[in-house]
Amino acid sequence: MEQVLDVYKLPYSEEFPVVCMDESPKQLIKETRLSINMKPGQERKVDFEYERCGTCNIFIANEPLAGKRFVETKSTKTKRDWAYFIKGLADNHYKNATKIKLIMDNLNTHAPSALYEVFEPEEAKRIWDRYEFIYTPKHGSWLNMAEIELNVLNSQCLCRRIDNIETVEEEVQAWCESRNNMDAKINWQFTTDKARIKLRSLYPKIDA
Repeated sequence: MEQVLDVYKLPYSEEFPVVCMDESPKQLIKETRLSINMKPGQERKVDFEYERCGTCNIFIANEPLAGKRFVETKSTKTKRDWAYFIKGLADNHYKNATKIKLIMDNLNTHAPSALYEVFEPEEAKRIWDRYEFIYTPKHGSWLNMAEIELNVLNSQCLCRRIDNIETVEEEVQAWCESRNNMDAKINWQFTTDKARIKLRSLYPKIDA
């Protein structure tokens, strides 16, 4: 935890950007009955029955100090999808960075070994060398600022029934472009000093 919080204290740097990455599934749901449109003083009414149309997966990376984020919508959630996502980050969005400090959770697909399962060894090593992987603690994924961005995305864009991946991808990209144009940043306030007070029960008891 304290390692992550120390990284968050670093000043903005184009050479060593701090980037948070996360992913979230989105269930595709189709209406089975026509809804009743909104009226003055009345909300839209949706029938409780629906039809499942599978799932998709949303990858997101945000650079909190720069106020920008990048999203991709995939039909699956595999090591291959993750490997190509971080390759795209390094080669397209941070191609001039010396080392990308990437904060993410401990999901089993988020590992350097995934790169070697997807790419040839030389390419896997090239991508790996572009990153410094920093993992949030087990049960501590709330320390990842990308979760905040996902919550905003879900509340502003995906809080309704959508039955196809094309619509999800279109609306997610529109949301991302709008939020980037707003230069929306995250004002992170949780520090190591605060952690040692609020979470003191998690620290070992040392007898002097």
